Amino acid sequence: MSLLVTNIIDEPVYVLLTNDGCFLMKDNWPSILFAMAGGIVLSLGNLATQYAWAFVGLSVTEIISSSITVVIGTTFNYFLDDRINRAEILFPGVGCFLVAVCLGSAVHSSNAADNEKKLSGSSTNYTKTTRANSDVSKDMEKGVTNTSDPTVGVENAKAGTAEYLIQLENRRSIKVLGSNLFFGLGIVFFSGLCFSLFSPAFNLATNDQWHTLKKGVPHLVVYTAFFYFSISCFVVGIGLNIWFLYNPVLGLPRSSFAAYLKDWKGRQWALLAGLLCGFGNGFQFMGGQAAGYAAADAVQALPLVSTFWGILLFGEYRKSSRRTYALLVSMIFMFIAAVAVLMASSGHRKQ
Repeated sequence: MSLLVTNIIDEPVYVLLTNDGCFLMKDNWPSILFAMAGGIVLSLGNLATQYAWAFVGLSVTEIISSSITVVIGTTFNYFLDDRINRAEILFPGVGCFLVAVCLGSAVHSSNAADNEKKLSGSSTNYTKTTRANSDVSKDMEKGVTNTSDPTVGVENAKAGTAEYLIQLENRRSIKVLGSNLFFGLGIVFFSGLCFSLFSPAFNLATNDQWHTLKKGVPHLVVYTAFFYFSISCFVVGIGLNIWFLYNPVLGLPRSSFAAYLKDWKGRQWALLAGLLCGFGNGFQFMGGQAAGYAAADAVQALPLVSTFWGILLFGEYRKSSRRTYALLVSMIFMFIAAVAVLMASSGHRKQ
């Protein structure tokens, strides 16, 4: 019996050649499937997050989903990594993330109440009934919008005012004013649950803690696992988006793949976001392999950047109540503390 070694995408595949000429291939498909499962849940989480932005806002969505990711995913990774991270530091950080989730939910609730108060005192008297009765339609093939709502023409409204909220609502494809408070939070929690699973799945793909590989079969290296992870994420993302073009949800108009290809307005930002997401995931996995995937979840500090964008660039929480501001500052402070503690818990993987 002799041993042949071939390479597929820089990953060795062992083939045993028996005396009678038969081939016995030892593969690592269980690890590949774990990597692909991670890509699938990441794609689902990304899609849910994009819907959640409309209902909950950029700042709160990112902090809640990232905190849920850490609370569930980091705890999972801690035990998968044979507890290489310092528990006495790690779990207080996880607790801080859990508090940030609660504060984020409170911020969303308080801000929704502020918006309702603004709209009720507006001269336009824009209500949920107004939105339901306004005849808004859009020809997705031509990009033409028709509406009987008189508030559509509002221009140059100041951020935080009722007129600004109405103007923003009329520009959105997803109408959110007057929507159920818990519906948006439900989408955020679903996205957080999906995000919490992709890192542990990748951890299992590269380290095989559940011993799914046969004896003698090597583990996937990070780069190979990331290849399969990215392929599955891409395929699921394309499939879901094409499905929702023809089967829209949340009252969106039906579109087509042809209309999608014709409309390239703002597409460069979407492509840039995808590239940044891919690079970020790759670096997270390389860091996780070296210092433990639990500590590598410190990349969930991304909401600190998105909060800056949401508040300073997109006008979120302008002219809100003191209660909302107090909750917002508390949420951000707790999140910063949680990220710092998480980074301090890093360890070194035993080879």
